[in-house]
Amino acid sequence: MSKKYSYIGIAFIILLFGIYTVPKVVDRFKDTGLHTFNKVPDFEFIDQVGQTITNKTYKGKVYVVEFFFSTCPSICPLMNQKMLTIQDAFFGNPEFGIASISITPEIDTPEILKEYAKANGITHKNWHLLTGKSEEIVYALSNQGFKLYAGKGDADHAGFEHSGLFALVDKEGNIRSRRDEFGNPIMFYRALQEQTFPDQIKELKEDIKLLLNE
Repeated sequence: MSKKYSYIGIAFIILLFGIYTVPKVVDRFKDTGLHTFNKVPDFEFIDQVGQTITNKTYKGKVYVVEFFFSTCPSICPLMNQKMLTIQDAFFGNPEFGIASISITPEIDTPEILKEYAKANGITHKNWHLLTGKSEEIVYALSNQGFKLYAGKGDADHAGFEHSGLFALVDKEGNIRSRRDEFGNPIMFYRALQEQTFPDQIKELKEDIKLLLNE
């Protein structure tokens, strides 16, 4: 009888161990494998409808960040076309958002950005076109906070320049990205084709889905 009870006891311990470890295994399989960078620094802007928008507005949401300006004659219209496909892919999803931050806040008033949104098909309720701070603050956020270049440029770019890349942010406010074939994090996603390198919009959409399910 003692051996019987001993076997029962061992089986019970194994059962408990299984119950405890299975969720851990499941959690590990849920890991997206996306690299985590620094947290997005605090920011506060006004959007196209006059709302105050901060990094806390996006808490609990996966979102894409870009720097742009409404009078950009070169890459902005092309970037906007790509961002519209992302909007459409996640339209109506309350856990997804986009932050388009103007690098010409003196020009891009909320009224201007509202017209820009209307003219360019921007309709997702969590797509905020952001303005209201000085150029210096915006440049610091772009160059130091996100590591996405923005600054003064030549006449071909209406006097301003910015990166043609999108940043991906998770629900906790961390900048995330996938890794390349060598295991190195790509950090950002190309919005446009660069020479022989294609854009990375397909990859970005895939990784948004991964983060939405985290």
